[in-house]
Amino acid sequence: MRVDKMVTATVAALEGIKGRDIVVLDVRRLTALFDKLIVASGDSTRQNKALANNVQEKLKALGATVYGVEGADNGEWILVDLGAVVVHVMQPAIRQYYNLEELWGGEAALPQRRAASAARS
Repeated sequence: MRVDKMVTATVAALEGIKGRDIVVLDVRRLTALFDKLIVASGDSTRQNKALANNVQEKLKALGATVYGVEGADNGEWILVDLGAVVVHVMQPAIRQYYNLEELWGGEAALPQRRAASAARS
Protein backbone atom coordinates (compact mmCIF):
# COMPACT_ATOMS: atom_id res chain seq x y z
CA MET A 1 0.00 0.00 0.00
CA ARG A 2 1.31 3.47 -0.84
CA VAL A 3 2.30 5.69 2.05
CA ASP A 4 0.07 8.61 1.01
CA LYS A 5 -2.95 6.28 0.89
CA MET A 6 -2.06 4.94 4.36
CA VAL A 7 -1.79 8.48 5.74
CA THR A 8 -5.11 9.53 4.22
CA ALA A 9 -6.88 6.43 5.55
CA THR A 10 -5.30 6.82 9.00
CA VAL A 11 -6.30 10.46 9.31
CA ALA A 12 -9.85 9.58 8.18
CA ALA A 13 -10.01 6.79 10.77
CA LEU A 14 -8.86 9.16 13.51
CA GLU A 15 -11.31 11.88 12.45
CA GLY A 16 -14.12 9.31 12.36
CA ILE A 17 -13.79 8.74 16.12
CA LYS A 18 -13.30 12.46 16.85
CA GLY A 19 -9.51 12.39 17.23
CA ARG A 20 -8.20 15.88 17.94
CA ASP A 21 -5.15 17.88 16.93
CA ILE A 22 -4.05 15.41 14.25
CA VAL A 23 -0.54 16.14 13.00
CA VAL A 24 1.24 14.36 10.14
CA LEU A 25 5.02 14.71 10.07
CA ASP A 26 7.30 13.68 7.22
CA VAL A 27 10.32 12.15 8.99
CA ARG A 28 12.11 10.57 6.02
CA ARG A 29 15.11 12.89 6.44
CA LEU A 30 15.39 11.98 10.15
CA THR A 31 15.10 8.17 10.13
CA ALA A 32 15.13 5.24 7.76
CA LEU A 33 12.72 3.28 9.95
CA PHE A 34 9.49 4.91 8.74
CA ASP A 35 8.31 7.75 6.49
CA LYS A 36 5.43 9.40 8.31
CA LEU A 37 4.60 10.02 11.95
CA ILE A 38 1.00 10.77 12.88
CA VAL A 39 0.13 12.14 16.30
CA ALA A 40 -3.44 12.56 17.57
CA SER A 41 -5.15 13.20 20.88
CA GLY A 42 -8.14 11.62 22.53
CA ASP A 43 -10.04 12.86 25.57
CA SER A 44 -9.88 9.64 27.58
CA THR A 45 -8.20 6.26 27.67
CA ARG A 46 -11.40 4.74 26.29
CA GLN A 47 -11.39 7.13 23.32
CA ASN A 48 -7.67 6.50 22.72
CA LYS A 49 -8.35 2.77 22.57
CA ALA A 50 -11.25 3.35 20.16
CA LEU A 51 -9.06 5.58 17.97
CA ALA A 52 -6.25 3.01 17.82
CA ASN A 53 -8.70 0.16 17.14
CA ASN A 54 -10.39 2.13 14.35
CA VAL A 55 -7.03 2.84 12.71
CA GLN A 56 -6.16 -0.86 12.84
CA GLU A 57 -9.53 -1.99 11.46
CA LYS A 58 -9.66 0.56 8.62
CA LEU A 59 -6.08 -0.05 7.51
CA LYS A 60 -6.39 -3.85 7.67
CA ALA A 61 -9.56 -3.59 5.56
CA LEU A 62 -7.51 -1.72 2.94
CA GLY A 63 -4.86 -4.43 2.91
CA ALA A 64 -2.24 -2.78 5.12
CA THR A 65 -0.29 -4.74 7.71
CA VAL A 66 -0.37 -3.75 11.36
CA TYR A 67 3.07 -4.73 12.64
CA GLY A 68 2.43 -3.98 16.27
CA VAL A 69 0.48 -2.07 18.89
CA GLU A 70 1.91 -0.85 22.19
CA GLY A 71 0.18 0.79 25.13
CA ALA A 72 -3.33 -0.46 24.46
CA ASP A 73 -3.62 -1.90 27.97
CA ASN A 74 -3.07 1.49 29.63
CA GLY A 75 -4.57 3.66 26.91
CA GLU A 76 -2.84 6.92 27.80
CA TRP A 77 -0.38 6.60 24.89
CA ILE A 78 -0.96 4.02 22.18
CA LEU A 79 1.45 3.42 19.32
CA VAL A 80 0.24 1.70 16.15
CA ASP A 81 3.05 0.51 13.85
CA LEU A 82 1.97 0.33 10.22
CA GLY A 83 5.48 0.00 8.83
CA ALA A 84 6.05 3.16 6.81
CA VAL A 85 3.59 5.03 9.06
CA VAL A 86 3.69 5.15 12.85
CA VAL A 87 0.66 6.47 14.72
CA HIS A 88 0.72 7.85 18.27
CA VAL A 89 -2.62 8.34 20.03
CA MET A 90 -2.10 10.24 23.26
CA GLN A 91 -3.99 12.02 26.00
CA PRO A 92 -3.34 15.79 25.81
CA ALA A 93 -1.22 15.98 28.99
CA ILE A 94 0.99 13.08 27.88
CA ARG A 95 1.29 14.59 24.41
CA GLN A 96 2.28 17.97 25.77
CA TYR A 97 4.85 16.45 28.14
CA TYR A 98 6.64 14.34 25.51
CA ASN A 99 6.12 16.88 22.71
CA LEU A 100 6.78 14.43 19.86
CA GLU A 101 6.03 17.04 17.23
CA GLU A 102 9.00 19.18 18.22
CA LEU A 103 11.18 16.14 18.85
CA TRP A 104 10.63 14.95 15.28
CA GLY A 105 11.24 18.33 13.69
CA GLY A 106 7.77 19.83 13.59
CA GLU A 107 6.35 22.73 15.52
CA ALA A 108 6.12 22.52 19.28
CA ALA A 109 2.74 21.51 20.64
CA LEU A 110 1.04 24.45 22.30
CA PRO A 111 0.24 24.17 25.99
CA GLN A 112 -3.51 23.83 26.46
CA ARG A 113 -3.96 27.29 27.97
CA ARG A 114 -2.10 28.99 25.12
CA ALA A 115 -3.87 26.86 22.52
CA ALA A 116 -7.28 27.79 23.94
CA SER A 117 -6.47 31.51 23.96
CA ALA A 118 -5.01 31.31 20.44
CA ALA A 119 -8.23 29.69 19.21
CA ARG A 120 -10.26 32.59 20.62
CA SER A 121 -8.12 35.19 18.79
